Order: sequence, then C-alpha cells, then structure tokens
Amino acid sequence: MTQLAFIFPGQGSQQVGMGAALARAYPIANAIFQEADAALGRGLSQLCFEGPEDALKQTENTQLAILTCSVATLQILKELGITPTAVAGHSLGEYSALVAAGVLEFADALRLVHARARLMAEAGKTQQGTMAAILGMENAQLQQLCATAEGTVNIANYNCPGQLVISGEVDAINQVISLAKVEIGERRCRLLPVSGAFHSPLMLPAQQKFKSVLDTITLHPPQVDIVMNVTGEFATDAENIRHLLFQQITQPVQWEKTLHTIRNTGITRFIEVGPGKVLSGLVKRTLSDSNALNVEDTKTLAVITDEHGNSG
Repeated sequence: MTQLAFIFPGQGSQQVGMGAALARAYPIANAIFQEADAALGRGLSQLCFEGPEDALKQTENTQLAILTCSVATLQILKELGITPTAVAGHSLGEYSALVAAGVLEFADALRLVHARARLMAEAGKTQQGTMAAILGMENAQLQQLCATAEGTVNIANYNCPGQLVISGEVDAINQVISLAKVEIGERRCRLLPVSGAFHSPLMLPAQQKFKSVLDTITLHPPQVDIVMNVTGEFATDAENIRHLLFQQITQPVQWEKTLHTIRNTGITRFIEVGPGKVLSGLVKRTLSDSNALNVEDTKTLAVITDEHGNSG
C-alpha cells in the first residue's frame, strides 16, 4: 500500500474558477462550498467560481476561498478511498491540513481563518509592511543581510533550497533587496503583491487578537500525522498544536524542513490538495527522490485516481 502525504496550499494559489468543476461533478464537494456560504452568510462559492479576481485577491476573501476549495477537494479524495499517511499545509494551508488530520472541524476552521484573515488584513493596514522573494541565496547569507538592515525584516518562508521569502517594514525590505542584488543579481529579487508583512513581528497585533478566538475552538488529537509550520516537526498534542497556530502568525514557515520530516518517515509520494501547483514544485526542488502531483479540477483528479485509486 502506497504511503501518501497530502500537502495544502496557502495564499497566492487562488485563481478564478477554482473548485467549480469539482463542485459540479461531486455533490460532496458542492456541500462544502454550500456549508461555507451558509456559515459566512455570503456567496464565497460564487467568488471562487466566477470572481471577480480583484475581490478574490483580497486577504479576507483569499484565505477563506483556498481553505474551502482545499477541503472540498479533500472530501472527494476521501470519498474515492485515497487517504494520507501524513499531512502538512503551507501557512494558511495548515488549517486545511488540520481538517484533514481531524484536529479541526471544517466549521471551526472557517471561524479561525475568517478571524485570521481579517486580523492580518487589519494589521497590514496599521503596520505598513511587505514581502519579497529572494532566489539563489543561502539561508545564513540572507539571515545576515536581514540582521544588517535598519528596521524590522526577517525570513518568513524557508520554501526550498534557494527559495526564501523575507517579510517586514518596507524600507528594511528594500535595503535587503539592494544588498541581495549585489550578491545574486537584480532578477532574483522581487517584491510580492501582498497586503502586509505576514510571518513577521509586524503581525503581533493580529496575533494577540487571534488568541481570543483560538481559545474558544475545540482541537482534537490528530488522527493522521501532521507536521506544523513553526517547528517543521510532527505534533501530536492538541494543546501544543493550539500554541503553534498562535505562533505561526509571526513566525517563519519551515517548509523545506517540513518536507524532509515527511520524507524521513519513508513517504515519497505527495499530493497537493487544492488550487495551484506551487507546493508540488517545491517538493521537486527539495526532494530529488520524491514525486508530487496536484489535484485541483476533474482533469488532475483523473491523474490521481489512475495512479493512486487502489492505494487505500
């Protein structure tokens, strides 16, 4: 029996039309979209299926849309008998992974992500910040550049070897970019179209307010092994997971370490569950002996069922 890891995408993987074909083809997926619409009191499903793109890109909408699309896709895979041995999610995607692991009910994940997105957007408006991708630089080298900059800036995403994301105050980010361009060239540094400095100390106001919501939610012990962003390690205790979700808002995403942790259990097959194929690409760049497929529509689902439909 093939062991599988399900990995769940984060903000940036959204696209108009996501989930539409799956919701039409599978009642179980449509039910998830309908549940989200009812819980939120608005047409999130229509926003996913039809846009407009500008509205879908707003943090308050994006995070809920990706969560819902990912969980709808997860439910189809479960219905087809394709289940994971381990799960993980990138930033926002961690909430989808927690649903997959049985730690969170979907309704509670919606509540948490709704609050998280709103608070992060508010923090982004009051604490002006941004993020930038830095390609082709060693971790220690970029950490040193961040340390020399004036102001708040830190590595926010350790995505894969040579792909890092920094987050912080606009002036500090620009300082690091200027220094990095000397080392690796102008084309390997780019600002990201985000509304705030996510996974940085500038999100502290959001983190403190989020705690009051997080403390009202019931978390269950994981039924499937889950690797958490903050540590890049497996977590088995519900209260520890609660603490790590609190920390995640201001701490870096240890994605490269997460993939190695999963691989060290013997798993070499990854399925990216939800819109886009960003994480599939990171698997290929990080683990040379592993395979990654994504499932986001009926066409990609057919590839998954052909390869894994009998794996249990």
